Amino acid sequence: MSNTVIQTVRLHKTYESTAVPVHALQGVDLKIERGEFTAIVGPSGSGKSTLLNIIGGLDYPTEGSVVVDGVDLSGLGHNEMIDFRKNKIGFVFQSYNLIPVLTARENVEFVMLLQKRSREERRRRVDELLRAVGLEDRGGNRPGQLSGGQQQRVAVARALAPKPAFVLADEPTANLDSHSTTQLLDIMARLNKEEHMTFVFSTHDQRVIDRARRVITLDDGQIVSDISREG
Repeated sequence: MSNTVIQTVRLHKTYESTAVPVHALQGVDLKIERGEFTAIVGPSGSGKSTLLNIIGGLDYPTEGSVVVDGVDLSGLGHNEMIDFRKNKIGFVFQSYNLIPVLTARENVEFVMLLQKRSREERRRRVDELLRAVGLEDRGGNRPGQLSGGQQQRVAVARALAPKPAFVLADEPTANLDSHSTTQLLDIMARLNKEEHMTFVFSTHDQRVIDRARRVITLDDGQIVSDISREG
């Protein structure tokens, strides 16, 4: 099995819907290996969100290719892409995106229900993940009964539930206080180290950048810096 989990080749994205075309990405070549803890940074309008959306299969490039876990996303139809995202990509958003009427347990379990996993496997995996994020005693609570930091930890557990190829975290600490951010980053770093889970962050948060072992800087749709450091 290849150790490369994400590869983009000469990635371009142009938005033509405006009066003047917007060149959001201009020839991005990127390779991310399994087990990396990577932050993608850059000013607003640099192309971060566009790059994450394309890597996550939420948008398509104008030119170039994206290969995730050995699969070229450009070859997938609409339904195939939905299935691929469900099975291979874990998402963590700044707004948590939990289902408010479901408990923490049910939110974590939801993707596995779509995958038609057995009840026993779902129960075992949910127990394992809630324990990993320190919420084993809050599984019966709905999102509205949890703090922001707790909701984001549920979101991390949900992202990990299908055992994805990687987790894409889009500004995951934007709505969290300092204590909750530290807790969340500690959990993600531990999961990265112990389970070799790949995390890719889009962030403006210096606390996240300081913890990342690789920092990729975008500006005007191009990679202008790519720095790796020891964790």
